[in-house]
Amino acid sequence: MTAVAGYILDLDGTVYLGDRLIPGADQAVAQLRERGRRVVFLSNKPLHSRRDYAEKLSALGIPTTEDEVIHSSLVIARHLAQESPGARVYAIGELPLQAELSQAGLVLTEDPSEVEYVVVAFDRTLTYAKLNTAFQALLKGARFYATNPDRTCPVDGGEIPDAAGGIAFLEATTGRRVEEVFGKPSLRMAAAAREVLGLPASACALVGDRLETDISMARAAGMTAVLTLTGVTPRSAVAAASPQPDHVIEGIAELPRLDELMNKGES
Repeated sequence: MTAVAGYILDLDGTVYLGDRLIPGADQAVAQLRERGRRVVFLSNKPLHSRRDYAEKLSALGIPTTEDEVIHSSLVIARHLAQESPGARVYAIGELPLQAELSQAGLVLTEDPSEVEYVVVAFDRTLTYAKLNTAFQALLKGARFYATNPDRTCPVDGGEIPDAAGGIAFLEATTGRRVEEVFGKPSLRMAAAAREVLGLPASACALVGDRLETDISMARAAGMTAVLTLTGVTPRSAVAAASPQPDHVIEGIAELPRLDELMNKGES
């Protein structure tokens, strides 16, 4: 069994649901850190800043710094800033995404004739006017990117629609296809997490609740893939999954025991 020195932990459905901590998450992270394991938190959700995530985790009993959080907004903003410094961007997304793009030196605009990149994200303020602005910009030749591919976002008590709806609308109406999605399962997201951990993929385990994003990315990146059943994936879906997770746990509270097994009983 592969030894693991660093853990990449999904947030929604893995560490917490809404504002409720998954039982045992705080103790599990504390135990891993006590053993010297490196931990980074990963989210496709572009609704908050990394500081917001760090403060939320800390308030829930998991002390976290901003540098220990990677989200899709950061990954796409860094890429765009490198690919096209100062590019003009129209973002279907909420204020934290827009702030991340601006901080990377990108110029936000709502004029379709100026837009060089359309970025589609999870947006709870989505309107027809926003979709139409993106539609017009894409017809004029703007590039078509998205933060994350998730169909739904797990919340306490169920799920709510995520970024896939906006992507599908624009694909259906423009005849275009999104060119790149930067959140999980993108290998760009995996690389950003490994950079923070300072570890090779073979020494990393990703723990998440989604087969199509978390587990797919982990396996594609060469990481150990751990599925937790506290989010959107029921155990009944695991047998038919492709790719398969390396391990399945009922919840994150089981992670320290799995860590012992993967590290041959080291404590």
